[in-house]
Amino acid sequence: MSDKVLIFDTTLRDGEQSAGVAFTPADKLEIARQLERLNVDVIEAGFPATSPGDLVAVQTIAREIKGRTICALARAVRSDIDTAYEGVKASDDPRIHVFINSSDIQMAHQLQKGREDVLKQAEDMVRHAASLTPNIEFSPMDATRSDPEFLYQIIERCINAGATVINVPDSVGYSIPEETGALFRRIRENVPNIDKAMLSFHGQNDLGLCTANTLSAIQAGARQVECTINGIGERAGNTSLEEVVMAINTRADFLNVHTDIKLGEIYRSSRMVETFSGMPIQWNKAIVGKNAFRHGSGIHQDGILKLRETWEIMDPKAIGIPSGTQLVLGKLSGRHAFKVHLEEMGYQLNEQEMQRAFEAFKELADKKVNIDDRDLAAIVSDRRLTAEQQVYKLVQVQVSSGDHSLPTATVKLKDVAGQDRIDASVGTGPVDAIYKAVNRITGIKPALTEFSVKSVTEGIDAQGEVTIRIERDGQTYTGRAADTDILVASARAYLQALNRSLGEHKPAEA
Repeated sequence: MSDKVLIFDTTLRDGEQSAGVAFTPADKLEIARQLERLNVDVIEAGFPATSPGDLVAVQTIAREIKGRTICALARAVRSDIDTAYEGVKASDDPRIHVFINSSDIQMAHQLQKGREDVLKQAEDMVRHAASLTPNIEFSPMDATRSDPEFLYQIIERCINAGATVINVPDSVGYSIPEETGALFRRIRENVPNIDKAMLSFHGQNDLGLCTANTLSAIQAGARQVECTINGIGERAGNTSLEEVVMAINTRADFLNVHTDIKLGEIYRSSRMVETFSGMPIQWNKAIVGKNAFRHGSGIHQDGILKLRETWEIMDPKAIGIPSGTQLVLGKLSGRHAFKVHLEEMGYQLNEQEMQRAFEAFKELADKKVNIDDRDLAAIVSDRRLTAEQQVYKLVQVQVSSGDHSLPTATVKLKDVAGQDRIDASVGTGPVDAIYKAVNRITGIKPALTEFSVKSVTEGIDAQGEVTIRIERDGQTYTGRAADTDILVASARAYLQALNRSLGEHKPAEA
């Protein structure tokens, strides 16, 4: 029987550290539920000490998700550890993940401490964490650039202090696979109490090597690996969960290990994280990219038609990618079929959210003949803002523009009191005119820091999905919306971001 490798998913913590990504609490819970369906072993739900909002999100996940280890990150600082425990203590199996810098360069320039001080701090704080819960993970940050003898020493002392998982992070993506495997072997040989803890690996992708490094760590004895869906994360990202899991599954003959991941949930998980993060998956991304199972070469097509395995080492249906044409929903489809299909896609909507999504679906069905799962994912993402958060609702937008005319937009909003507000503005372009008109109505002038448009599906009748980010009072807010009219989607996305910002401010006076 092969050994099991535990899958530790840090999409909600390290994945959210991707520049420009900010999951809402509702997003986090929805992703956590999908991770539960995916059957990951450990969910790192967040870093509770960073903000009250993150603490609340972690607490919600700890209460709602059952049968999983729920983990929270903490610096080797007492207040961080106490807050992390507050976040996860309601979990069936709460874990605190304590970290501290261990490389000379980071200890000297970031911590401004010597080795002995770091050793004592790590040991004391792991011991404190272990007094709160027996499930403690310790990470010597930047381990792959640390002095090996110091690394052995800090690991040994932290195991004695109560750490049950030792995670060896390649925090800056510096390691080469051969080095990674050798490091794990040396740790097993030189840390006398290593048998009392499970070895784990966390890879970053700065050199594009984190999947290879992760597999090398597994071969050298790591039995937990830390990953994110789609490989999102700080800088160039983290180890991609789907790549590691499918490598293990496809090459079980060579690696001789297994996971308990439900492969059929991989594609659904990938698309959900793509939608909520606003980070599109590159077409040639392994496993989940649009082109991963598409064949353009005539030779390849001929082989596939004769026997799929001639050019595919994995079955796309096994990871949840529909074969052939996806289920087509149209204007004659009923609410029940719509609801069932969304549930099959992994969405759990309340009655209000379902009604708003269904109304949007019907509107789209009048404009577009074929609606597939990507359209539905865009609709759900577009309608996730709750009624309570809608200080302003878009009623109508009308734009006049052309190469010899001044772009002008008239916007009609309904405020929280149900009163219609109408104003107009000119701009450098139609989108600029819309946003200026909205600003005139709301009395708010945030800085627009990002604006992107992508096609949800192929074809001339495709929905355009707009993602924008605004900055107000030092805080960043994201808005997403999809419509067959890009200008309408632009208006709705901007208004969604404004409404989110107003959730933390009083509405503008009439």
